[in-house]
Amino acid sequence: MKKRIIALALAAVMVVLTLGLASCTGNGGSGAKNGTLTVGFDATFPPMGFKDDSGNLVGFDLDLAAEVAKRLDMKLELKPIVWDSKDSELKTGGIDLIWNGFTMNGREDDYTWSEPYMRNNQVIVVNDNSTIASLDDLKGKKLALQAGSSADAALNDKPEFKASLGDIVKTEQNLEALNELKTGMVDAVLMDETVAAYNIAKQGGKFKIIGEPLAAEEYGVGFLKGNTELRDKVQAQLEAMAKDGTLAKISNEWFGKDVTIIGK
Repeated sequence: MKKRIIALALAAVMVVLTLGLASCTGNGGSGAKNGTLTVGFDATFPPMGFKDDSGNLVGFDLDLAAEVAKRLDMKLELKPIVWDSKDSELKTGGIDLIWNGFTMNGREDDYTWSEPYMRNNQVIVVNDNSTIASLDDLKGKKLALQAGSSADAALNDKPEFKASLGDIVKTEQNLEALNELKTGMVDAVLMDETVAAYNIAKQGGKFKIIGEPLAAEEYGVGFLKGNTELRDKVQAQLEAMAKDGTLAKISNEWFGKDVTIIGK
C-alpha cells in the first residue's frame, strides 16, 4: 500500500511539474496565458512605444496591439523590457510577442513572424550644425547606437563601413545615444528613421538625418519560434484592420499619413 501511495504521489508531482513547465515556456497553446496578451517593447522607442510626459505607455505599435487584443477579446499587458534581453524574455514566457518597431531583416530565421506592416531605414543622425553629410564623412568618427538593435545588426552587415569608423559606443537606449550626440560625446548616431524623425521634430530641429540610409528594412511582430497559433490570430486581426481602415486611422493619428503596407 505504501508503495502505491508513493507512486501516486510521484505521478501527481510529475503532472504539476509538467504543467508548470508548459506555462513557464510560453510555448503551450497560443502562447498567451489566461486570456492575456503580454507585449514586450522598449519603452524608450518613440513613436512606436514609449512613456509620455505623464508617464503613460503610449505609441503607434502599442495602439495597434491594443486594438488586436480587443478584437481577440484578450486583456492587454504592456511589458517594458531591456531590448538586449528580448530573446530571454520571449523564451522564458515573460512576454508573448515583441511588438516595437521590430526589424525582421537579418532575423528571419530567429522568430516566427507576422507579415511586415511597415517599412523603415537605418539612418545616420548628426547635430544640426555638423559638417557630416555622407557615410564617407564618418571615417574615423565616433558612432553611437543601441546595443542589440537592428542598427547594431545593420552595422555588422557593412564590415567595410564599420572598419572605417573610429570608436563605436553602444548604449542601452536610443535616447541615450542621442544624448551622447547632443553633448558632443559622439559624432553621429545610427538608428531607425521613424524614431529619428520623431525625435528631431520633438527636439525642434537640433538634429538632422544625412541623406544616405545605411540599410532598408521592414517591421513585423515577432513570436517565439514555432508559435504559429498566436501569430495566425494576430495576423488575421491585422489584415482585418487593414481592410476596414483601422490601420490607416491609427497611422494617421501618429504620422499624419498611412505608413502601413498590409494589403497594399
